[in-house]
Amino acid sequence: MPAFSPRTASESPVSAKEGLARPAIAGIVTALVGFASSFAVVLAGLRAMGATPAQASSGLLALTLAVGVGALWLSWRSRLPITLAWSTPGAALLAGAVMPDGGWPAAVGAFLVTGVLVALTGLLPALGRLLGMIPTAIAQAMLAGVLFTLCLAPFKSLGSTPLLVAPVMLCWLLMMRFAPRWSVPAALAMALAVIGVDLAINGTSLSMQGMLPALHWTTPSLTLEAVTGLAIPLFIVTMASQNIPGVAVLKSFGFTAPWRSSMLLTGAGTLAGAPFGGHAINLAALSAALAAGEEAGPDRRRRWFAGFSSGLGYLVLAAFSAALTTIVAAAPPGLLEAVAGLALLGTLATAIASALEEAGERVGACVTFLVAASGLTFAGIGAPFWALVAGLLTRAALQKRRAG
Repeated sequence: MPAFSPRTASESPVSAKEGLARPAIAGIVTALVGFASSFAVVLAGLRAMGATPAQASSGLLALTLAVGVGALWLSWRSRLPITLAWSTPGAALLAGAVMPDGGWPAAVGAFLVTGVLVALTGLLPALGRLLGMIPTAIAQAMLAGVLFTLCLAPFKSLGSTPLLVAPVMLCWLLMMRFAPRWSVPAALAMALAVIGVDLAINGTSLSMQGMLPALHWTTPSLTLEAVTGLAIPLFIVTMASQNIPGVAVLKSFGFTAPWRSSMLLTGAGTLAGAPFGGHAINLAALSAALAAGEEAGPDRRRRWFAGFSSGLGYLVLAAFSAALTTIVAAAPPGLLEAVAGLALLGTLATAIASALEEAGERVGACVTFLVAASGLTFAGIGAPFWALVAGLLTRAALQKRRAG
């Protein structure tokens, strides 16, 4: 933990309260951006795994509560600006994967295994070292392949329903030009407006009962196909694209994340949320900079309150999760997928750049990308797992050839 000098005697209680205003605002913004930018991806991923609208709503609620409680606990105990998030790349992986044999209960079983693996990473350093042996290029190429099909959705939908999708894409593009951080939330707001207009034109009414947040238990089912095809890729993507970058972002601002306690808590949070439909929570990566950087105020000792207020923000947003799920479920076909694709474009660009950064890794990364994007299913196991296998085998074969 960074060492900061104690408060000087000249600081008054009033100045201390004023000093908490900026971190509090930064934390609330972190929660708003994190939630609005990717909840559509979460819903798309859960529905792809066979969840009913009520089960998907429950999953979003479970994730939001776990992120909120986890951020409150970690930031309070560590006095560091630690923020949490759900695994957006993991949700994208689910959205692009084939529903496992056993359906939704098998997917829930895979979420449980993911939580166990994350917690074990905090307990067993050897597991972290084993994970570190997977080349970054291969892991990022797998993620890029998974994201590729999802990121095509806005452009496919533009051809089929241009009047509905074009306003959303135009709003996103304009915000990318003038306020990039708010581009996806603004696109989501536009999509909700489009849905409202569509419902009004068609005279469709929404169920008020579905607007109330509720948790729905699903008894997990453990299957080999779901563990290998979902749990292991979900674990790798969550660690490589969220937890490890999240630690790096905090370090760039001079804060050392408590690795052991962070992995134990996010693993436990994933385990707790899994039977209710939550796929995985983790350290925030990109949004972590909002709470740890200068936007949270000049006094580094008080930036921990940004992490704390982000947790409070998520708990408030949990109350709206069911209403948003109900509205999104009434969306015209293709609109939700378009918003999810726009939300993932930045992640896709980063993954491709990382996968192709080193010339010696490009062939293996390309093989990984193509297998992941192909949607290949073999022996009941989905493309992300086979993408890793193909990429690692290609890389090993090429390295032996160079050595020879």
